Amino acid sequence: MTGLLTEMTQTSLARLEQARAKESEQALWTRVSDLPPPPRLKLCPESFDIIAECKLHSPSAGDLSTHTVGVEARVKSYAQGGACAVSVLTEPTRFGGNLDHLRQAAEILAPLGVPAMRKDFLIDPYQVMEARDAGAGGVLVIVRMLNRSRITELLDCAAMLKMFVLLEAFDAADLAAANEMLAPRKHHEERVLMGLNCRDLEKLTVEMCRLEDLADQMPTGYAHVAESGVNSVEDVKTIVELGYQVALVGTRLMKADDPRQLLGEMLAAGRERAMAVHSTKPADV
Repeated sequence: MTGLLTEMTQTSLARLEQARAKESEQALWTRVSDLPPPPRLKLCPESFDIIAECKLHSPSAGDLSTHTVGVEARVKSYAQGGACAVSVLTEPTRFGGNLDHLRQAAEILAPLGVPAMRKDFLIDPYQVMEARDAGAGGVLVIVRMLNRSRITELLDCAAMLKMFVLLEAFDAADLAAANEMLAPRKHHEERVLMGLNCRDLEKLTVEMCRLEDLADQMPTGYAHVAESGVNSVEDVKTIVELGYQVALVGTRLMKADDPRQLLGEMLAAGRERAMAVHSTKPADV
């Protein structure tokens, strides 16, 4: 793993140990397993969707809270703009997040039928349960951080709680591992999205070329998510043409004076291009 992921693994472990000292895994599971199911992730078939992200700080972009009056107002604007889900950072040391932000977001989003997603550096099923306890309907799982048996445990826990998973890869090796892990799961009734993050974890720079270079290595049968670097309507059109059905957009929306309007423009452009792409495909014979 890179330096950032190593650091995040260590801080995640420390937070996990603190949480377990306050409440046992069995007690947490008993509570969350009795909760009603979260809002279901709904994607437009053969079209395009956006997961909008709420984060107050980024190691690469710095402070992102300038245009944020509050988490509640931000996530409500995302839902009203058409986001299929809202990603909420809960990592505190480098991203300025916490579980309270997730709770606040989920309370606003639930009546609107939009799931909140916990974006963090999760290493244990306990943290998936934490996310569900805070109202989340989905979680991020990073392939490179975990061995395959642990990833399977996180996927199983999310499936039992009727949560979706954004499984995140960074390179061809990650995608090869994801393909092997997901192949036997196709019969499961669960929602897994396959994400490709084009950020270089050493330099924290964005390499959009990865989205094209690795597009044909993405697992089939899963919605493909383009992560990092989607900053404009033109970027949206490009990734749709490459075959991505979803984009996760964070920094650009956090910097926008009117995130609802920008989100709507990106969605409209993506869906228009998706329709054009599908209309030019040869019909099945």
